[in-house]
Amino acid sequence: MILYPAIDIRGGKAVRLVQGDYDQEKAYDDDPVVAARRWVEDGAQWLHVVDLDGALAGEPVNLEHLRRIVAAVEIPVQFGGGLRDSKKVEEAISSGAGRVVLGTAALRDPEMAAAIAAAHGDRVVASVDARSGKVAAEGWTERSERRTTDLIAALSERGIQRFVYTPVDVDGLMEGPDLDSLREAAGATDGELIYSGGIGSLDDLRGLAALGLENVQGVIVGRALYERRFTVAEALAALGA
Repeated sequence: MILYPAIDIRGGKAVRLVQGDYDQEKAYDDDPVVAARRWVEDGAQWLHVVDLDGALAGEPVNLEHLRRIVAAVEIPVQFGGGLRDSKKVEEAISSGAGRVVLGTAALRDPEMAAAIAAAHGDRVVASVDARSGKVAAEGWTERSERRTTDLIAALSERGIQRFVYTPVDVDGLMEGPDLDSLREAAGATDGELIYSGGIGSLDDLRGLAALGLENVQGVIVGRALYERRFTVAEALAALGA
């Protein structure tokens, strides 16, 4: 299972939100490149970078920071936030993103998301964020009435085969992952799932790995790494990586 240290960028800093609430923000690094280098030095093989400003604005705001991160490290970067059309996706890829993450675009316009996936193959990831089982969009500020499992299944049918799944209700709390909803999400697709949300201990990571869900192949961890609950190396060992 792959560990993806998270670098969420807002106002030029590496920050973390609690339950997707932009009013509950904590800054950890004044420069996101510092975080990127730290996680790579600790053994990370991928980075998960989110443009929080872009998620709110509806278009990428921090592509320059993406370019700086890509130039500073020698591992691939998964990037999302504000990628609402094919042009913005192309800009992110041109800026060095190894994968691009579609969030609101996948919900609002599944056909466009499918076309982007057809053009870029497995470099495209759909981010499905849930509040109480319903899809959250627009940088987590809106909740639709569509069930997350229905959206995952529909996008899978349209050719998207990699997803980031985040139950926002537990995100940033470090009180444990929502394994029940993860099982449901994993059952909605044969594609790969990357889980995000609530990881606070090595036991949380061990529990995630112990589920034995073959298509759950990665986990995104943010606050627990920033607050040194464990190291990247310890996390990789807990995941059996």
